[in-house]
Amino acid sequence: MRVATWNIGLERDGPGLLLRDITGGRDPQVAAAVRVLGRLDADILVLTGFDADARGVALSAFADRLARAGLAYPHRFQPRGNAGVPTGLDADGDGRSGEAQDAQGWGRFPGSGGTVILSRLPLRVEAVTDHSAFLWRDLPDSLMPAGTPAQLSEIQRLSSHSHVIVPVNWGETSLALLVWHATPPAFDGPEDRNGRRNHDEAAFWLHLLSGSLGLPAPPPPFVLLGDANLDPMDGEGRPAALQALLAHPALQDPAPAGSHGRREPEHLGDPALDTAIYDDLGGLRLDYVLPSADLVVTGAGVLWPPAGSALAADLAATSHHYPVWVDLRPQS
Repeated sequence: MRVATWNIGLERDGPGLLLRDITGGRDPQVAAAVRVLGRLDADILVLTGFDADARGVALSAFADRLARAGLAYPHRFQPRGNAGVPTGLDADGDGRSGEAQDAQGWGRFPGSGGTVILSRLPLRVEAVTDHSAFLWRDLPDSLMPAGTPAQLSEIQRLSSHSHVIVPVNWGETSLALLVWHATPPAFDGPEDRNGRRNHDEAAFWLHLLSGSLGLPAPPPPFVLLGDANLDPMDGEGRPAALQALLAHPALQDPAPAGSHGRREPEHLGDPALDTAIYDDLGGLRLDYVLPSADLVVTGAGVLWPPAGSALAADLAATSHHYPVWVDLRPQS
């Protein structure tokens, strides 16, 4: 079974615009994304950076586009994320409220840049555990800035998008997807609010796995996956929690690699492991698929081919990020 995640970059400036572009049939980014997903051919697909709506209409329309391209995903789930959900407060302290940066998670409207799951295997949506409303201040050893106003700390959720656990029926096995999409550790001031929050969004999984949240730890087998928006060795941010996840005894890091052949001698990390590239930052490893230690990994990679191919052009036309995939089977 192939499990994959991709920050697909299907974000628009207002609600309904992505649905318009999906159904209109002329948007080149949407068309390129469909071709990329055809090459990826994942059985379970977690897409971040996808504008969601309350009734899942855009997700259904996109699944229809994929089905017409020969990719049937009959099982879908859309977490109710925090991006664009108003706090009613001036969260960033700039003297104005109601802006994208004042929402529970940065977003111009509810569902902005959300997360969707498409699967060939049945998703047990009735058994989803949603931790997206978990308050930041309630995380043990939280890095929430000390000067956070009390009115904000009483309602500020940890998840900038969502933290959800989605069970999947995998033959006779129940596999749990532990899905998250963290805020970038940038675009703030000296208080490093986003950097601290990004760290704690990864630390949430450490505490959940250890049982220190007072919540039941997910039983294996499971896969922790999504967009951490953080490289463990390069770029901005506080990587301690992410590094601890990568080394956690309950998890394994298959170290998926691309075939692009890029070199970045100024970076500490292996550029083959990069999953995104930016003009000002270069290549970074931001997206992860980390199976539980009991699963057998039979293959892994980043869908990042050498420049010049049609696939490389489609990937570059869709997103700064590249899909990460891992092939799995249960232990015999």
